[in-house]
Amino acid sequence: MAMGAGTELAWGTVQETLTMPNKKYVVDLTEAERNELVALTSKGTLPARKMKRAQILLQADSGRTDLEIVQGLGVSRPCVERVRQRFVEGSLPRALNEAKRPGAKRKLDGRQEARLIAEACSAPPAGHARWSLRLLAGRVVTLQLAEHISHETVRQVLKKTIPSPGSSAGGVFLK
Repeated sequence: MAMGAGTELAWGTVQETLTMPNKKYVVDLTEAERNELVALTSKGTLPARKMKRAQILLQADSGRTDLEIVQGLGVSRPCVERVRQRFVEGSLPRALNEAKRPGAKRKLDGRQEARLIAEACSAPPAGHARWSLRLLAGRVVTLQLAEHISHETVRQVLKKTIPSPGSSAGGVFLK
């Protein structure tokens, strides 16, 4: 008897059933939620991640196993599990949308950045031909603009303001 793709899928389903415990997070959509997801997935302007999450929820609700969803949508099993968990523990919007990522707090505010740029445009200290990033970082601490700051932060601030050589777009134009 020849084995085809359908046989492999069936065997994978049997393996999953035998090795996987009962699902902790079972997706059970209401009619309104299902209609909303179908409407979302039929739009062409949905972000890719949101589209995948909507498809995962629809397939999980239709009774497909995680393995079938993984193979059908080309996503990882943890992705499917996380979407199901966020839906069950939270709500449909929580399952579809990404959580806010806080990021790092800014090291310098706008006033402090302006002062750093002014220092970079001023004459370098005695004994130096030009300002280095480390010299500027030390100057920021000396002026008490920040308690401590790295040369990398100075580089990032200056990169935002000084254009690339040959570029006339944006930033500070030094003559």
